[in-house]
Amino acid sequence: MTKKGIRVTPKLLFLFACTCMWLKTVIVSFIGFDIAIHSWFDALLLIVNPIGSLLLLIGLSIYFTKSLHINWLLVIMLLVTGLLYGDLLYYRFYIDYVTVSILFQFKNVGGIGPSTFELMKAWDLLLFVDVLLIAWLSKSSAIRPQEISVHFKKRFISFSIVLLILLAGLGWSQSPYLFSASYNREQMVKSVGPYNYHLYDIVMGLRPTIDRAVATHVDTGKIEEYVANQQDETTDLFGLAKGKNIVLISMESTQNFVINQKVNGREITPFLNNLIGESFYFNQIYDQTAQGKTSDSEFMIDTSLYPLSGGSVFVRRPKNTFNSLQHILKENGAYYSASFHGNDPSFWNREKMYENLGYDHFFSKQDYQVTDENSVNYGIKDIPFFEQSVEHMKTMPEPYLAKLITLTNHFPFLLDENDQLIAMGNTDEGVVNRYVTTVRYQDEAIKRLFQTLKDNGMYKDTIFVLYGDHYGISKKYEAALSQMLGDEYSPINHSHYRQVPVIIHIPGQKGETIAVPGGEIDIRPTLLHLLGIKAEDTISFGRNLFTRSANHPVIFRDGGFVNDTYIYQDGVCYNKTTGEQLDHVACEPYQKNVHDELGLSDDIIYGDLLRFTSRKD
Repeated sequence: MTKKGIRVTPKLLFLFACTCMWLKTVIVSFIGFDIAIHSWFDALLLIVNPIGSLLLLIGLSIYFTKSLHINWLLVIMLLVTGLLYGDLLYYRFYIDYVTVSILFQFKNVGGIGPSTFELMKAWDLLLFVDVLLIAWLSKSSAIRPQEISVHFKKRFISFSIVLLILLAGLGWSQSPYLFSASYNREQMVKSVGPYNYHLYDIVMGLRPTIDRAVATHVDTGKIEEYVANQQDETTDLFGLAKGKNIVLISMESTQNFVINQKVNGREITPFLNNLIGESFYFNQIYDQTAQGKTSDSEFMIDTSLYPLSGGSVFVRRPKNTFNSLQHILKENGAYYSASFHGNDPSFWNREKMYENLGYDHFFSKQDYQVTDENSVNYGIKDIPFFEQSVEHMKTMPEPYLAKLITLTNHFPFLLDENDQLIAMGNTDEGVVNRYVTTVRYQDEAIKRLFQTLKDNGMYKDTIFVLYGDHYGISKKYEAALSQMLGDEYSPINHSHYRQVPVIIHIPGQKGETIAVPGGEIDIRPTLLHLLGIKAEDTISFGRNLFTRSANHPVIFRDGGFVNDTYIYQDGVCYNKTTGEQLDHVACEPYQKNVHDELGLSDDIIYGDLLRFTSRKD
């Protein structure tokens, strides 16, 4: 087509750009984001809510010039599309939306690498077609000069703002607790649209500074009162491991379904399967991490507080006062604490956070002999990692706490062929198939660690705590996971797949399987109970798994929960046993617990309230 054959006015081009941006936002919302749609009103909100914010944003190309500024229009479209695409990529694995906090922690979620490319699809290029089309039209067509009047601009801005407020109000009317429970990002996106959500997230990013500035010791009163009413009972297991060395093994991306599971007739975790026969095995523990992933699991185990809904406490609040496990152990047995991880010390800001938490030493990448041959994906392989870690452990004074953080079983689950000890899975999804091999490798590494500790006389006087840090197979790949496990589809499969193994092994102790629902936040009080340490003057939201009420909800960072009867996910209440969808009234009594605990934990972190308590570490 020639310039003579195309006639486009600036207003027409502007409206065309607005329409394209709106359409692709709606398409991504319905197809790219697996948002639960429970009514026609939910669908309507998803369709109309982006309009107001898009009009305001794209309107920046006309506000400050006499006519449409094509270059500004293209830049705005590119930036907004990039934000939408960033949300889409992040959602594909984490089933979550990008926050300002996580953008500042970009390197900690993998940066641009194998993980990102695994999530990209060829059709993603279609998201940028409208930007290219507008650019082509602006160059190839004869755009008629057309001054846009100040009167039109004022009406346009007023209309956009009124529309934005009106549509946000519609979303709020659907969810009255929308802004007081902003940690439920899916509900936020569904109710106010992705761009309004990001605007709200930017505003909420100011909260930590404000909360800390206005906080006083009075703010700790209601928290101490709440926690005092949650004291755990003492059992005959109290002090069973008193004075023993502690080895915590963080099993990267390890979900509970791998335990006693076979693929092509072979066990995925033969060593762990044998170990649970002579250990306390907790088979209903749920992943409670948020955007901080491994650092969130560390934070819960060290502090028994909930992670933040956006970003990582390790990065956002590393200078806070915390009543950490390491400080408690120092005061009750003079324990030496060290963490071992074959990655850079700055990853998840561990170097600074560990010092604040009371670790005596951090053995990081610089303390290991890392080569191309003994590394894969995110760093040193688990077998050489454990071998070299034991050499460092030999130098530590007793009693000690040693936390070993594995790496090999990390998305996208890459492993050299000569390290593969089991055949890949045979599903339609490569990620799931590869996951089998990296979990099997991790299991072999743990087996060799135990044998090495036995050979060096470091096994018998030690309590071992092995735990999956977070999920490895995200919701995006759960259909293939169900295929591998032979599970029939059920909406509650997602919650079941969130379970991670927790194994506490005390040499010479008889094995027992404990089926109470719990979370990673409960690991610290359980360990302290076995060590014979009462930490009654510390604020903790975790509960001893040996006495935990099965009825008390296991709380997720998005506001969902699980207990022995119900599963509450994506705003829907289910019968845990049958998967039947129930009236929301059935789950309402537990939602107050969820709201209270998440809110109080956030108050502690944002306000740095533990600086006002009697214990100052």
